[in-house]
Amino acid sequence: MKNIITKLIIPIIHLLFINGCGSSKYFSNKILINDFKVYENKKELNNSAINYLILSKPNKKILSIPLGLKIYNLSNKFNDSSFNIWVNKNKKRKNKIHKLISSKQLNQLKKYSHGIKNWLENNSEHPAYFNDGDVNKSKNRIQRYYKNIGYFNVKVNVKKNLVDKNKINLSYLINTGERYLIDSISDEIESNDVKNVYNKGLINQKIKKGNPFTIKKIDEERKRLINLFRDNGIYNFEQSNIKFYASIDSSGIDKMIPLKIKIENPKKRINDTLTIIDYKIFKIKKINLYVESNKKENEKNKFSDSLVFKNYKIFTSGKLKYNPKILTAGIYLKNNQIYSDSLRKLTYQSINNLKNFKYPGIYYTELENENNTLKASIFLTPKEKFSLGFDLDLSHSNIQDFGIDVGGSLSIRNVFRGSEILEIGLKNNLGASRDIAKSNDDFFNILELSANTKISIPRIIIPFYKKDMISLKMNPKTEIIFGTGLQKNIGLDKQFFSTNFQYYWNPNKNKKITFKLIDFEFINNKNINNYFNVYKNSYDILNNIASAFNKETYIIDQNGNLIIPSGVETFIKNVLNEETEINYENPNYLIINNLKERLDRLTSNNLILGSSINLNYNNQESYFDENFFQFRWKIEWIGTLLNAILKGLNKSKNSINQHEIDGVAPSQYFKTELDYIKHWRIGTKKIVAFHFFSGIALPYGNSRNIPFSRSFFSGGSNDNRAWKAYKLGPGSSNNINEFNEANFKLSLNLEYRYLLYGKLNGAFFIDMGNIWNIFDDIEDKKFKFNGINDLNEIAIGSGFGLRYDFDFFVLRFDTGFKTHNPALEKNTRWLSEFTLKKAVFNIGINYPF
Repeated sequence: MKNIITKLIIPIIHLLFINGCGSSKYFSNKILINDFKVYENKKELNNSAINYLILSKPNKKILSIPLGLKIYNLSNKFNDSSFNIWVNKNKKRKNKIHKLISSKQLNQLKKYSHGIKNWLENNSEHPAYFNDGDVNKSKNRIQRYYKNIGYFNVKVNVKKNLVDKNKINLSYLINTGERYLIDSISDEIESNDVKNVYNKGLINQKIKKGNPFTIKKIDEERKRLINLFRDNGIYNFEQSNIKFYASIDSSGIDKMIPLKIKIENPKKRINDTLTIIDYKIFKIKKINLYVESNKKENEKNKFSDSLVFKNYKIFTSGKLKYNPKILTAGIYLKNNQIYSDSLRKLTYQSINNLKNFKYPGIYYTELENENNTLKASIFLTPKEKFSLGFDLDLSHSNIQDFGIDVGGSLSIRNVFRGSEILEIGLKNNLGASRDIAKSNDDFFNILELSANTKISIPRIIIPFYKKDMISLKMNPKTEIIFGTGLQKNIGLDKQFFSTNFQYYWNPNKNKKITFKLIDFEFINNKNINNYFNVYKNSYDILNNIASAFNKETYIIDQNGNLIIPSGVETFIKNVLNEETEINYENPNYLIINNLKERLDRLTSNNLILGSSINLNYNNQESYFDENFFQFRWKIEWIGTLLNAILKGLNKSKNSINQHEIDGVAPSQYFKTELDYIKHWRIGTKKIVAFHFFSGIALPYGNSRNIPFSRSFFSGGSNDNRAWKAYKLGPGSSNNINEFNEANFKLSLNLEYRYLLYGKLNGAFFIDMGNIWNIFDDIEDKKFKFNGINDLNEIAIGSGFGLRYDFDFFVLRFDTGFKTHNPALEKNTRWLSEFTLKKAVFNIGINYPF
């Protein structure tokens, strides 16, 4: 008991210490920067690049509060002297503290104060004191910036305005003067070979007569020239041999600058004499490929074998274990070819894409007996043939309250001597759910087992076609995947089998294409009697209707509820056969008929066989590029060929006029999706992100609807965040099913992201969208998209979020409020559920778009 009291008393004392230390400021004798503004030629600049150059900035504020500064002030309260003064302030306090806790505990409390102090200091912001040195450095940086973009007569002044004795406002006044322009461009090139290459590339010159003189353009031209020369045979060209000379009028009268480009030959020391070497165009004469052992360095044998394949000489340690055609297909260096840095980089990329070798080495040496010729030596070190991996994941979803995923994978490289990679994966999921109907109370009541085998081939493989259709420059890949899985105690205990034969390639760095030649999936529902235990909304609707119209006592339990599944099935059958008081014109008849159709759909087995193509374009230059867009277009056509074959075989049809294979009707539909993302950077750490998605899946021929696994849903942490996943729509229906889905979807998202403090970011967002049924077997008008007027059923959610950047991922917390709910009556749809009680809280990893 004493220990418990002590544990309670220590934090109370700590709080008293914090409150008792006073609130003294630690900048009382210094001046804090309150605000700053930047003016260019008397016009204020907002969110300008100049802001990055200024060192004398005020403390960052959140909602006009300098939070980082306040944390810093708080950290200064946690020090030994303050603690001792507080403890010894009067004898009564000291005696009371010693009665409550021991001296050892008091020392521990002091150590605890140190820990708090360190944490606060690491997460605080030091006071932004005014400093003339920083102001002068900022002025110099601004002047250099403007001179680098052609304003050589720029002047910068700083106006200081004391707000009170402790605060100051700064105004940076920039007078740019007139901008200097490029007058003429001349060249002086010592090497004839370099001169010829230079003249051929003039059409792509980055600097032009009459353009503003900027250092950035000079740097771009220097880089262009280096790449130009190294891609056209000047293999040993060095950056230091390019010089730019600009003649600036010192009087400042003439604003036109003549520019001269001088390219010198290199100097080399030979026998203690500095000799000028003339730059020449080199050709590749020999190409040697060395495939090393994957043993440790000190265990390597000398290259003991060699062979010649298409002008490549391949040296190996023992017998070559790779197909020489595959090894050399990705080498873009050819005999009698002019040296090119770009082809060297492409060779690096192509070999790396094989994923069978460590980073390759490519080296050049000049041949002594032949002028201006090179020997290329390529060294490849194989990775280990076998690699084993294990995964452990903890998960949470709208189905599982808690889940543990345990998996393992085995990778085997160079399976058929063509750099193929065979991957075998196993995965086991144990989950817990309160919503799964089960007779016992086991915590883990969900089991899912899955296995897949994938073989990756670093080229496009087309059956009965031997030639390569797509260049290795596009990083082509063929994948063949076989998968199977089993779900127990979740829904209908699904068993599935899948096969994919798919191709990937990149036409350029921004484009990616995925083509699934074979997309096969078979879903077998093994526990359809559990349907009404899972889809409780459907059961409750039927049970309520049965309580008023059912006359059969043998289909209900002692509480008067329909027995699952026999009682429910009998009641549905009696209603649809008009064996109850519910006739065809009764509204309840339509409700029950719709529930029966959904039951049949979700319990029927699915056979999906077709093809798809996915086109992706992303113009983002790097992870740090904050102005970019992404576009994705997917087309999927399923069942056309298979059903045509069944029709040709004159297979008999079932009662609803569908072809079947062993009792399963193959799906037939056309599906397309458009996905567009755009980011705008509008200031320092401020981003506006836009997302648009539209998809439609149209059943035809052998199908009246879309398989559940291929339909659309709305809501969730990456969609409309004011609704949980599967809880929005379709149309104006009021969340009638546990998992609401449809075959047409529209979605719009707009988000403003901004820096709060350190790695903590904030966001405001608006999400719009919904799902509908269109051209399928659903008849309820609330579910269907009947025309342009149904766009008033678009749901709107708005809210705010916090995001913490851990560098390798972002942890996201979003709160969404139902702003426009189409499931309500029209006059109550706007803002009637805009309350914290109705809000939806989302946790996500990384940004939603």
